[in-house]
Amino acid sequence: MQAVLLFPCAKQSVARSLAARSCVLLPSDDRWSTYFPRSCTQYTLCVQTWLHVTGASGPPAGCGHQRNRSLDSVLQRIPEDMTPTSPEGAPLRLPGDVATPRLALPPGVPAGSDDSGIHTPPDGADEDRPQPPAAARSRESLDSGNPEDTDKPPDPPDTIPSIPNEISVAETSKNKGFLLRLFESKLFDMSMAISYLFNSKESGVQTYLANKMFSFPYEDVDFYLPQLATMYIEMSDVADVLRPYLVHRCKQSAEFSLRLAWLLTAFGGDSKRSKAAKLRDSILAEEIRPAARRGHHRSQSDASALRITTPSGRHLGDLASGRAFDNGCLCGEQCSCGAPRLAPQTQFLTALTNIGRLLAGVADKERRNGRLRAELASLDLNLPARVWLPLHHRPHYVLRIPPHAAAVLNSKDKAPYIMYVEVLETEGHEPLPSRLLPPAPPAPHSPPIRHTKSEENLVPEWPALMSYTAPEDDAGDCWSHDDDDLTHYAATARLPAPDTLSQMSCMSAASLQSASSCGSRESLAVGAGEVRRRLADATAAPPPNAFRHDPADPSALALKESWESKLARMRSSSPYGSLSGWRLLGCIVKVGDDLRQELLAAQLLRRLSAAWRAERVPLRLRPYEILCLDAECGLIQPVLNTVSLHQIKKQSGKSLRAWLELEHGPPNSEGFLRAQNNFVESAAAYALTSYLLQLKDRHNGNILLDSEGHIIHIDFGFIFSTSPKNLGFESSPFKLTREFVEVMDGEDSDMFSYFKILMLRGLVAARKHCDQLIHLVEIMRMGGQLSCLRSSSAVSSFRARFHPGRTEPQLQALVDRLVRDALRSLSTRLYDNYQYYTNGIL
Repeated sequence: MQAVLLFPCAKQSVARSLAARSCVLLPSDDRWSTYFPRSCTQYTLCVQTWLHVTGASGPPAGCGHQRNRSLDSVLQRIPEDMTPTSPEGAPLRLPGDVATPRLALPPGVPAGSDDSGIHTPPDGADEDRPQPPAAARSRESLDSGNPEDTDKPPDPPDTIPSIPNEISVAETSKNKGFLLRLFESKLFDMSMAISYLFNSKESGVQTYLANKMFSFPYEDVDFYLPQLATMYIEMSDVADVLRPYLVHRCKQSAEFSLRLAWLLTAFGGDSKRSKAAKLRDSILAEEIRPAARRGHHRSQSDASALRITTPSGRHLGDLASGRAFDNGCLCGEQCSCGAPRLAPQTQFLTALTNIGRLLAGVADKERRNGRLRAELASLDLNLPARVWLPLHHRPHYVLRIPPHAAAVLNSKDKAPYIMYVEVLETEGHEPLPSRLLPPAPPAPHSPPIRHTKSEENLVPEWPALMSYTAPEDDAGDCWSHDDDDLTHYAATARLPAPDTLSQMSCMSAASLQSASSCGSRESLAVGAGEVRRRLADATAAPPPNAFRHDPADPSALALKESWESKLARMRSSSPYGSLSGWRLLGCIVKVGDDLRQELLAAQLLRRLSAAWRAERVPLRLRPYEILCLDAECGLIQPVLNTVSLHQIKKQSGKSLRAWLELEHGPPNSEGFLRAQNNFVESAAAYALTSYLLQLKDRHNGNILLDSEGHIIHIDFGFIFSTSPKNLGFESSPFKLTREFVEVMDGEDSDMFSYFKILMLRGLVAARKHCDQLIHLVEIMRMGGQLSCLRSSSAVSSFRARFHPGRTEPQLQALVDRLVRDALRSLSTRLYDNYQYYTNGIL
């Protein structure tokens, strides 16, 4: 009997291979389903004729094949289409798709279809259609889309070079069929896609993976943006397939456009005519612009076909104009004037980095702080503006930068500084608020120190002044004798500096005395209340763990204040604090250091943290955001509620354990035990991370302690094969001092044993996910831009530190040896002494 078999295979080439091998599967046999994925998107009708063993003469009249209802029930459970789609919903196809050829029916089988829904060719016109070439069949194995559907939004390349066929077409198709099953599985994620994209040399695979990126969440792709930018720079074939996706994302987001342009600048080197340089220039010249969006937020002034006027933007970059970040757009909710959308943001970040360059030329740290506040005050005159802080991913724009809240960080050669930025989170349709005056009124004879862009936007609101009613008594009754003493003290004593420039400075003695008449009672009443409050704050006894002002380290006092207290204080003093979307963000501006290595280290820390979280290992890392603007400057997200071990020792003069007892209570209290547990879990996490990444420059200024007892390492400028001044002085696998062990109750304690157990569990868990970390390093090694990866053995040594061939008992012995070597390391003590004598770091 003749029979027709339906194989739901992903590729015709696989079906031909099975047919060539005379693989006969009965229609009622369900074993065929094990050969093919349930998520296949193309069905191939394979017709095989053979003679039944009973010698039957043929099928019944009028029937091309016998109906198999068990096969129909299986087919109904197979998904119709699992083609990955673009954000617009269009299926993603490979360029140069070839229509699936219909197979010719054997003689004697009539054309048509029956009620099973299996259609046969209506005529014999397709029987003479030539078969596709081998290259097309090989490329076909990666096409999961419907050839009849429309293309994805970005236009892919028109042609794809032929794939070399070193083995038989059947074997190649079979192997690629399994690869397609992997690509379409639910376990396939962006980490696997970036690995295959880097290692594959076949254009069909590369194009499929680039199309597959449209189906991944944006945040997953953005994590690997440094690797995508590096491949775009160094791999020409990958650049061709990545360009449609990158252009598509640039048209969706101004923030993505700038991030990509900055990475191409940072990793692009000196090449001027490369594909990466052309893409970067196209982005910065705004030749690639997103569609106009409602709200026109974040300076996204998008050109459309209806350009009525062209905004001038002549004040861009001029800080003295008060409109340095104004692109001149007047379109309101829907921009159609073609105003620059990226230039205000680039000018804003350029102004911040220029301040860092100016501070590097000031030797005295106290003078650096004064210069920093003066420069930020000049910059603040141009705010609010439609610019944003790239470290914060929610839509917002900057309202103001309080200058007196900023501070220069402790650094000998460079001048990194921390600032706090008031922003307004928006949904894209909120108007830019008017420039507001400070909440406290100025002295009667002096104008406000805050200026507005126009007189119309000047809307002061001073509730204390408005609600005040002058008493009818004589002028002498306005003040008591205590108030006179208070006035004299305020005139002679040095009051604390205001928190922001928006707060009014203290009245001088002359202004207080001249205002003692009845005609200025309102100002006197407000001034007296302000003086009373500040005197109360100044005379209150500080807590025992409070920091004092240190001219050699001006940032210590600002960093010690808790974030909650700082947030409440700055919101109460801000003229925009009443807005519902008001937020306070921190930012560190660093100039003169290569942040590209820190960017790679931050990625590795996030991968390690995710691996330990997936394996349920209680190791605590605190990764933070790094943004590279170019090869030598960028922005860093500050770690809140932390102070360095150096600052603790210098301000308190206590040991680490004594400080924890001072902060959290006696050793048997619940607060101390919780802080001790946090200390052990974080110390084990960073010890293992330091061993895997070979972190160097581990002095006490680069190790932080937060308010909950966690240890946090910062400044990853020396990893893998680099060290300060390339001396290779720190030979210890990680930093573990006697002070650390004292916090853990000694070497014989349960907490110290817990520390070693956590390191063992963390190493075993990291080894399971080591491929994800190694692939990140391998990609970033291309081009030789990172000095830490220029050694030929950097990647192989990194892989070896996971010890893939060791058993768990052997790993236990390794951890014991690493802990012993770190605790007894002479180089750790010598390096701490070196930092003390050269940089004053305790």
